[in-house]
Amino acid sequence: MNDITFKINGQEITVPEGTTILEAARLKDIDIPTLCYLKGINEIGACRMCLVEIAGAKALQAACVYPVANGIEVLTNSPKVQKARKVNLSLILSDHNRECTTCVRSENCELQALANELDVHDIPFQGEKSGHTIDDLSTSIIRDETKCILCKRCAAVCTKVQAVGVLGAVGRGFTSQVQPVFGRSLAEVGCINCGQCIINCPVGALKEKSNIQDVWDAINDPTKTVIVETAPAVRAALGEEFGYPMGTPVTGKMAAALRRLGFDKVFDTDFGADVTIMEEGTELIGRLTNGGVLPMITSCSPGWIKYIETYYPEAIPNLSSCKSPQNMTGALLKSHYAEANKIDPKDMVVVSVMPCTAKKYEVQREELNVDGNQDVDISITTRELARMIKSSRIMFNRLPDEDFDSYYGDSTGAAVIFGATGGVMEAAVRTVADVLNKKDIQEIDYVAVRGVEGIKKASVQVTPDLTVNVMMAHGGSNLKIVMDQLKAGELKDVHFIELMACPGGCVNGGGQPIVAAKDKMDIDIRVERAKALYTEDANKTIRKSHQNPSVIRLYEEYLEEPNSHKAHHILHTTYSQKPKLY
Repeated sequence: MNDITFKINGQEITVPEGTTILEAARLKDIDIPTLCYLKGINEIGACRMCLVEIAGAKALQAACVYPVANGIEVLTNSPKVQKARKVNLSLILSDHNRECTTCVRSENCELQALANELDVHDIPFQGEKSGHTIDDLSTSIIRDETKCILCKRCAAVCTKVQAVGVLGAVGRGFTSQVQPVFGRSLAEVGCINCGQCIINCPVGALKEKSNIQDVWDAINDPTKTVIVETAPAVRAALGEEFGYPMGTPVTGKMAAALRRLGFDKVFDTDFGADVTIMEEGTELIGRLTNGGVLPMITSCSPGWIKYIETYYPEAIPNLSSCKSPQNMTGALLKSHYAEANKIDPKDMVVVSVMPCTAKKYEVQREELNVDGNQDVDISITTRELARMIKSSRIMFNRLPDEDFDSYYGDSTGAAVIFGATGGVMEAAVRTVADVLNKKDIQEIDYVAVRGVEGIKKASVQVTPDLTVNVMMAHGGSNLKIVMDQLKAGELKDVHFIELMACPGGCVNGGGQPIVAAKDKMDIDIRVERAKALYTEDANKTIRKSHQNPSVIRLYEEYLEEPNSHKAHHILHTTYSQKPKLY
């Protein structure tokens, strides 16, 4: 590949052939505005905000798609460019529902930020607006066409990254919209509720369906015992909402904040993750030794579960029958905890805080209950928790670090890494290796399963006589590759597969804090947030799920043993085919 030398704002720069003007400008710390651009995903030059002037060219060019050439001279902020950007931005704003002060994305909106940066405050273009539909039928996602700016980032992510493709452009000109096929709701198509469209939308056109008021109603009901559980990935990202650098774990302050919000008990989904490993690890050993269906595939990600039920139902027998850690925790609270504390499960409200919008769908699944009581009653996202803390005027940064309440707040390092891709696999292997070798193995950092490569394979020598071939994939497009390989009979040598719907796993879930597209050009969210989880794992005294004293006690006093009849009744479930169109 040849190098290209050109000038940008008078500065000479040399870059590899094929580099766009936008990419080259970033190397010189020159900020060119964008709205529709998503690195490697949506590079279409549609918003026209990245226009630049090239000496000798008749028209301005979109920097995000224009490759540099030898000898060209680029101006990124000439009077001609400034005027064009302001006009284009004003046109976009003229067709936008500008209820900024009450919008959930206020102060974290790329359109709002550009309007402030470019000093666009008066909109000279008035007239009819194009979008009118608000789709709120989904359990997880609200789609508001009155705020859509037609950047098509959501459609690109849904199709290219997630391989679901339920969003696309329809109509022409002023009637153009981005929506599901035949004008249907997201609830009526094969949406997996992952929320990747939300965290990649530059404005408030896509948002999670809020359950904040449901939580307040429960907390303020004196007849209810309200218990909260928080997922591993939440502690790795919540701090971003309060000014902490990305990758800062805020576990102690999170627990303190939850108490001050009024929850009766503050527990940790990590406890459920440790129980998941006990159940899932035992299930895997059973399949390996008794000729069960292989490869066994994890069942922690509700977006992935909806994906296989919708697009690959023939592979449902490969799924682990284990409920997710969220639902295992909820199921145990509605059974074991309720019995031990003489609480009627009907008077108990279990609230989960998740990095995931698909969890809102999961908690409503009819099969996820114990004796008629839903495992979890309400699920809110990391973003919703942050809003609750802020609205309660809790000074998060000044809170002391507090522990979770005991027993259901006790967990191991194996549990906390569930939030990163490869984490479930590593946690499972730590326990399976100990059980099969009948000893406490000291080398437990299985780095071969870590990292953000889309599809990973590894062979783990769990005993002198048994090598377990494992596979990990994250992001819907990679799930599709793996499932097509499974369908074609190409994975007969694989024993165990971990699949996560969101790229990078739960740390990059659809309910996590939203990061602007231009910031994603310089930082890998998946890597930075995962660091918080691996740091917490390394600092834990106990790092294997089967060594959690409270989990050991749970089995001795209540569940008897992993995969017992009682454990199956409470902690396992079934899956069924879902239609692509309703």
